[in-house]
Amino acid sequence: MALRDRIQQTERTSDEPDLVGHYRDRLLEEIDLDELSRLKPTQRRARLERILSTLLSADGPVLASRDRSALIQRVVDDALGLGVLEPLLADESITEIMVNGPRDVFVERMGRLQRVPTTFASEEQLFQTIDRIVSTVNRRVDESSPMVDARLPTGERVNVIIPPLALDGPSLTIRRFPRPYRLGELVEKGSLDVHAAHLLGACVRARLNIMISGGTGTGKTTFLNALSGLIPDHERIVTIEDAAELSLQQEHVVRLESRPANVEGRGQVTIRDLVRNSLRMRPDRIVVGEVRGGETLDMLQAMNTGHEGSLATVHANSAFDAMGRLETLASMSELELPVATIRDQINSAIDVVVQLERGVDGTRRVSEVAALVSSRRDDYVLAPLVTFEQDLLGPDHKVTGTFRRYPLPDLLAARLRRAGESLAPVGSEP
Repeated sequence: MALRDRIQQTERTSDEPDLVGHYRDRLLEEIDLDELSRLKPTQRRARLERILSTLLSADGPVLASRDRSALIQRVVDDALGLGVLEPLLADESITEIMVNGPRDVFVERMGRLQRVPTTFASEEQLFQTIDRIVSTVNRRVDESSPMVDARLPTGERVNVIIPPLALDGPSLTIRRFPRPYRLGELVEKGSLDVHAAHLLGACVRARLNIMISGGTGTGKTTFLNALSGLIPDHERIVTIEDAAELSLQQEHVVRLESRPANVEGRGQVTIRDLVRNSLRMRPDRIVVGEVRGGETLDMLQAMNTGHEGSLATVHANSAFDAMGRLETLASMSELELPVATIRDQINSAIDVVVQLERGVDGTRRVSEVAALVSSRRDDYVLAPLVTFEQDLLGPDHKVTGTFRRYPLPDLLAARLRRAGESLAPVGSEP
């Protein structure tokens, strides 16, 4: 087969990796790894491209400019980056990459999943890509440790699970950093209306404790980032996350990130450890990326002991379910507290719940904003402040609807007034 034909076939499929592998090996023979390691990433790529271009010229084949560039990119991606995944990582419209074995690759665009023709040449090549990812964070993945969480140098979160736990081959999931939207931009995108944005902005400035709830992929981190952007610049903010995704623009921000145990099972630092430590750091606000265990009780106690205005997210399918979820998570601490005591903590700590949802068309929006108005030891009582009332789906399955406003509960309205926040009454224009 002619060289050009092999190049074109390599662009279409990974079934014949010999060409890319051949020039990758030639490239590695020609470079000085010590010198290469001292270069910046952009300089490193440029150096490899120049060396590879020289090698191709020396071999003598005449290639079209497009074919030559495609081959150079494939070889450098394979030698330096993540191989066949590099074009997907370069596509800013992709928010998640899901590899279900070497032959099945899916991506999420605009909230919708779609299969892409990208494939790995073999399971061995997929394992090489996985090893390259986990080695950058001093982790390992093998039969004795078949699950691992990691993060790419550019910040994307990575989850890996391999056989024997993954029955159909290695599974690799890469989640992109959400772009930091401002609340006004989310209004323009239809995620909420201007009334809800004004209300939530007033709640943040008035130092109400806000819990953002939603299912997987509903945009909780994106919304948390947008709300945290309304915190005044002069306040000291401590953010706590499993994998750092928040991008706050204030001047005084301390970012904390949990750490898994090393290969010897030591050195783990949990979200709970960080929440407890943050209380000794004189924070004005504590922002927790997601509560998912015993740290929930520490977070509630912080909200009840002078750290008003804190923000956090939780997995739940409705605002009411979020309260039960917090109750369950708080009970996972080593303190065996009665349910009534935990309920007291939640009723005293949480002021407002924002529920997010993802529609069948992939759009993410606020489905409900509610105030927690129940008293201590009472069952949870939520007063709706804003709800999204969806229209019937049309033939195009595009989700439309309207946001409905409700009167503010007296106690919430009084707190906003004391903080100097004024809101237009229901029925008036913003």
